[in-house]
Amino acid sequence: MTDNHRYCVIMCGGIGSRFWPYSRSSRPKQFIDFLGTGRSLLQMSFDRILPLVPKEHIIIVTNEQHAPLVREQLPELDESQILLEPARRNTAPCIAWAMYHIAAKDPQASVIVAPSDSLITRENIFIESIKKGFEFVESNDALLTLGIKPTRPETGYGYIQIGSKTDGDIYAVKTFTEKPRRELAEVFVESGEFFWNSGIFIWKASTIIDAMKTYVPDVTNIFDKGEGVYGTEAERKFIAEHFPGCMSISIDFAVMEKATNVYVECVSFGWSDLGTWSALYDNSPKNRDANVTQNCNVLSYNSSGNIFAVNGEKLVVVDGLADYIVADAGDVLLICPKAEEQRIKQMVNDAHLAFGEKYL
Repeated sequence: MTDNHRYCVIMCGGIGSRFWPYSRSSRPKQFIDFLGTGRSLLQMSFDRILPLVPKEHIIIVTNEQHAPLVREQLPELDESQILLEPARRNTAPCIAWAMYHIAAKDPQASVIVAPSDSLITRENIFIESIKKGFEFVESNDALLTLGIKPTRPETGYGYIQIGSKTDGDIYAVKTFTEKPRRELAEVFVESGEFFWNSGIFIWKASTIIDAMKTYVPDVTNIFDKGEGVYGTEAERKFIAEHFPGCMSISIDFAVMEKATNVYVECVSFGWSDLGTWSALYDNSPKNRDANVTQNCNVLSYNSSGNIFAVNGEKLVVVDGLADYIVADAGDVLLICPKAEEQRIKQMVNDAHLAFGEKYL
């Protein structure tokens, strides 16, 4: 199979609440240049895929609110390459629509599905890993996920346990475990049998559609009603009417944890989900006091292990602060210990209850 049958779907519908207050509903984290490269996380994801699939085969799935940001940041895309979800329904319905859309155009399509907010530092290894993954799914009736060799007992990621070796670094999947307690995560890392679940998938469009018909027929029954509309002017109207009726369910829970033809390619290409302030801290350059400054001026005294992210020309002066997040986004100032950052989602919910949409 040639590159002409290879596609990419970039999922770009999240709101990044764990990166609040920088990430807002009006401009979520995937549209922000966190690393000072001049490219947002979405743009970096797009750039990373270009050596692997033709530009016209890249599909962005987002929501109507963020469509202008996608068009602004990726002006090279045709309007037909931007699929707009009328409602948030998690990853399984998002992927189902994209697969039906692509399969209608190319029944032989093989597809990489990736989130828009991953950080990958060793892009040459990434490219070779994806090529190998494409070759595997094009020769096998397989659903392939990419597993990352863990470097620490991270409790914020899902884990994949490998089974028997199939082809080089590709193994059958034995189990999935979602965000384990630290004690269990330590056992996973020590065993050498567990890899982080990257949320990056490769499969033939036909293979994943067949699997979804088996394991989540309530979802595929909805998309089956649109036979003949995909790729036509009628597609958008059909989706607007029927997509909100889909259940909200992740692709992992819907299919990957149930199917018998699931495999994992074990890779090491410098991956981070960049989903939290601590992940950004870990992947950013630090000064001699192990502090990270994100495009701001800081005077720190007796302070270490902090991340400072402040918009504008404000000078940040701190004394005696250790291992904190200090994020100022104009109308919201967040000061939170890095060890407590899992509570930020609750803080966002509390702000919503107290003040409505004003600070979201």
